[in-house]
Amino acid sequence: MTSQHAWQDKCGDKLVSLETAMAGIKSGQTIHIAPYTTTPTTLCHGLKAYILQQGLTGMRIDHPAAAVSWTDPELIHALRLKDHYATPANRTACHNGGMDYLPVGIWKSWEIPPGFVQNPDVFFVPVSPPDEHGFCSFGSGVWLSPTVKRKAKRVIAEVHPEYIRTHGENFIHVDEIDLLVEAQPQPPGVAPPPTSAEDIAAVEAICTQVAVELINDGDTLQMGVGTVSASLGHFLDFRNDLGIQTELITGGIVDLVERGVITGTRKSWHPGKVVGSAFVTLPDDELARVHNNPVFELYDFGYTDDLRRVIQQENFVAVNNALQVDLTGQLSAEALDHRPYTGVGGQTVFMLAGAYSPGGKSISVLPSSAVPSGTSQRLSRIVPTLGAGAPVTVPRTYVDYVVTEFGIAELRGKTLQQRAHAMIDIAHPDFRDELRTEAQRLYKA
Repeated sequence: MTSQHAWQDKCGDKLVSLETAMAGIKSGQTIHIAPYTTTPTTLCHGLKAYILQQGLTGMRIDHPAAAVSWTDPELIHALRLKDHYATPANRTACHNGGMDYLPVGIWKSWEIPPGFVQNPDVFFVPVSPPDEHGFCSFGSGVWLSPTVKRKAKRVIAEVHPEYIRTHGENFIHVDEIDLLVEAQPQPPGVAPPPTSAEDIAAVEAICTQVAVELINDGDTLQMGVGTVSASLGHFLDFRNDLGIQTELITGGIVDLVERGVITGTRKSWHPGKVVGSAFVTLPDDELARVHNNPVFELYDFGYTDDLRRVIQQENFVAVNNALQVDLTGQLSAEALDHRPYTGVGGQTVFMLAGAYSPGGKSISVLPSSAVPSGTSQRLSRIVPTLGAGAPVTVPRTYVDYVVTEFGIAELRGKTLQQRAHAMIDIAHPDFRDELRTEAQRLYKA
C-alpha cells in the first residue's frame, strides 16, 4: 500500500541484506517474533539457515502463534520454541515435548505476557515502508508489537510494500528500528482442506440463530477467530447500530461498516470506531478498503484485551468457538484432553466481560459433532465431562449460552440438572441417549 517512490532511500544505511541482518545474532540469545498472520517469514527462514550455518546453540525463540516451524529435527539441538498456541506448524512437537507451551490468557499493556522473555535480545517484525514522516505500519496486525518493540534490545524489521495502514497504535518510527531487510516472495502455504456441505450448513444454522435470537440492535460485539464465530459477520445485515470491540476483526465487518449496519454510536469505549488488534481471514479487497480508513483502529493486545476496560462496555456480546462443552457448560477451546490443540487467546477475558456487562452475553458456538481427519467415526462435541487433563478455558459460571446447529441452550441461572437437559437438547441426535444416561448417572438429571 505504498507509492512507487524509492522508499529505500528513507531507510538510509539501516536497509541491509538478509545476511547482514543475521550477522549480529549469537548463541544463547532470545529472539521474539511477531505472531501469526504477521510472521516475518523472510527473517524467520533467514534465521533458521543462519543458525545451522554458524552452528549456533542455546537459542530461544518466543513466537506467539508461530506460522513457521521451529521444531524441525535439524533444529532440535540448537533452539527451543516457546509459544502460547499449538499451531499446525508445531502442534506435533507440542504434543511430544518438542516445544514449550504457555497457557497465556491474560494480557497486560505494560508487559510482554509472562513466560516470554521481558527484554528479548532481538525482535523480528514485519512493517510497511516508512512514510514521509518516517513512520512504518505494522500492517494488518498490531498484536504485541508496540510492547515488544519498546522492550527489545534490538529491532530488525522486514519491509512489505503492500502493507496497509490504519489508525490507532499501528505505527513504529524508522528511528526505533535498528535494521531493515526487504521481504522476499514466499511460496504459498498448504491450502486448508475443503469445507464439507454438512459443515457449511452447521455454520449457517448456528450463525443465523445467534444473529436472530441473541444479538440486538445497538450491541457491541466481539467475535473469535474460530470457524463458526468468524463467520458471524456475514449474517448481521438486518441489524442496526452495532459496534465492534474485539481482538481479531473477521470477514464481513468492512461490508457492514459501509452499509451502515456497524456504526459504533452506542459504544461507551471508542464510540464510532471498529477496534481490534488484527485483521484475520480478510480477503485483499477488504483490506484495501480498510487502508487509511479512520473508522478502523488497531491496538496492542494488552489494550484490546484489557478486562478492566472491556468490562465497562454496556451490551457487550462475546461470541467464541469451543472444541468441547460438557453437560454443565464447562468449555475447552484450547485442548483435547491434556493435549493443546490451539490456545487460549483472549477468549476467557471476553467471555467474562460478556457475562458481566450490563445487557451483555457470553455465547459459545460449536457444531454438535465432528469427524476427525483421517477417520470415519463421528464424535460428539457435547460431552458428559471434559476429558482427563482438559483445561477449562471458560468456567460454566461465565457461559450464558451454548449454540449448535440444533438449537440454543440457555445456561444462565440454571441448575446442573437444567443445564444437562438443555445441552442434551442441542446435541447431535446420535448421541442424545448416551448423554441422557450419563446425565442421570452424574447429576440425577
